[in-house]
Parts: sequence; structure tokens; C-alpha cells
Amino acid sequence: MGQNYADLRQSMVDTQVRTTDVTNLRIVEALLAVPREEFVSDARKPFAYIDDDIELATTNGVRRYLMEPSPFAKLVQLADVQEDDLILDIGCATGYSSAVLSKLGGAVIALESDEDLAGRATEVLVDNGFDNVAVVTGPLREGYPAEGPYDVIFIGGAIEEVPEALFDQLKDGGRMVAVVGHGLGAFANLFVRDGKNISGRRAFNLSVKPLPGFQKEPAFVF
Repeated sequence: MGQNYADLRQSMVDTQVRTTDVTNLRIVEALLAVPREEFVSDARKPFAYIDDDIELATTNGVRRYLMEPSPFAKLVQLADVQEDDLILDIGCATGYSSAVLSKLGGAVIALESDEDLAGRATEVLVDNGFDNVAVVTGPLREGYPAEGPYDVIFIGGAIEEVPEALFDQLKDGGRMVAVVGHGLGAFANLFVRDGKNISGRRAFNLSVKPLPGFQKEPAFVF
């Protein structure tokens, strides 16, 4: 008996997403339209819709995950994506976040530092018809200035600090969503560019898996 993934998707939205203050109907529709099971390994497909992070790969000792549905949906809602927005998705892994964002915005640049994950993301996105996503590789903390500036920058995991290079890639009026901190002490932050100024606010407490490459630079001590 095969899994009925459409039913599992509906259940995910009804029991995990709607119950955690995600009220934006465009986000609900995007989550229902993207086959989450396609973005995990065959062995993990039956678990694609559980309310937990799903391990995708381990590279150089760093584990990478597909973010749990509820925190992911809350972060997407915080980004307030508009239909024509150009989005930079940092740490796209196998491309699920990029697929959802592509349903909400105009185009997505999906940045991944792991070339194997980037290859998988490209393959899955192409196979499933997400033709407004371009997967690129490079260090996550440097962003991807070649295609910027961006209306939305979405950082798909917890980081220690937001590098200045990423703020520089925001358009005027652009929004960046980032979970800053460790574990249960981390907060989802919304940063907005207004001219030359960047304002930021803590939106809510959120615990998500860390992204590699965002460790704070060690301070110089005399």
C-alpha cells in the first residue's frame, strides 16, 4: 500500500501549521502544492510530513536537515513574500524551501554550499517543474550578490550572527528573516532596509537546526 502523500500534506497543514498561528492562505496553498516527500531520500519519504526535522546529509561532519514544517511556515510568514519578489534562499539544501518560496514570489536564487545537495536540489526542482528557481553554490555567509539586490533574504537555519555582506544585498524595503542564537535561546528576527538604514526586531522565540558557516568571528584580544 503506497502512502497517500496528498492526505499527509493536508494533515501537516491542518495539525502542524494552522495550529501555530500561520494564517496566510497563500502560504497554506504553497505548502499543499509542494510535494515535500520528493525532497528527502527514498528511505525517509514515509516520514516527510512528521513534525520534526529530517536529516538530509552529513558533509564534513556537519549534518543538514529539512526544517520541521511549523517553524518553517512561521519564518516564511514573517518574510511577507509578495508575488513579484526576488528571493535569496540561503542554505536551500535539497530545495524544499526554495520550492515553497517560488510559489509565493517571482523568482528564487537558491544558495547552497554543499555541491552534492545543490545537485540534488537542481534535479528535484527541475523534475517537479519549479522553473523559477536557480540553484547556485558558494559560501552561505557571502550570499549571492551577482543576482541581487533582493526583496527577500531567507536564511534556512539558526546562525550566530548576520554578516554585513547579506544586509548589503537587500533592496530598499527588502526583508531578511534569520534565526539568531542557539537552541531554545534563539529568536526569529525580521530585518528591513529603509534607505541606508537597517532596522531589526525579534519576532518570536524559535529553535531550529544551525546552518554551517555563520560562526562569529573570534574577537581580537590584546
